[in-house]
Amino acid sequence: MSDYGRLATLAIVTLYLVLALVATWNAEHTLETFMFYVFAGMTVFSSAAIVFSKSIVRSATWLLGTLGSAAGLYLLLAANFLAAVQLIVYAGGILVLIVFGVMLTGQNPFIRYTARPREMLLAGLAGVVLFAGLVALLLGGPWPEIPGALPTDRVTEVRDIGNALLTDYLVPFEVVSVLLVAVMIGAAYLARPEKR
Repeated sequence: MSDYGRLATLAIVTLYLVLALVATWNAEHTLETFMFYVFAGMTVFSSAAIVFSKSIVRSATWLLGTLGSAAGLYLLLAANFLAAVQLIVYAGGILVLIVFGVMLTGQNPFIRYTARPREMLLAGLAGVVLFAGLVALLLGGPWPEIPGALPTDRVTEVRDIGNALLTDYLVPFEVVSVLLVAVMIGAAYLARPEKR
């Protein structure tokens, strides 16, 4: 990373820390508010670093930061099971799968790539359209109430989720696992070197 990149990184991190400290002075729950700003800042910064990184391996490393900070946000919401699944499945499984996919392609993983102006324009246009759609959806009107979506006093335990996965949702659970194995075998088959 260049000196300019290091300076920009330091400036962004410092800005988020200052914003978090300012927000905690007026907040009732100071530690939770501070940690929310820290995790949210890490998520935004890591996501931007994924987009602007020119190395696939560095993008995967920044993806680890994004997934880890999202798990921290789940912990702040007291969704411990979701945080554990986020770390185990996404940060542990999917990220390793991406890195292995890069390594199995037979190309140098440290090859730097640059997007063409046309590709950058199309990606920017797609981002603007998706953002406009999201804003229109959020501001479009009242959201319908979903039965059972309101908070209750009943605490759902991990045991209940496990029982539901292995009884009521056993077939979809097994179908997803077979699909993931098929995808892994297909990726290894496509990445093998051709014999001449």
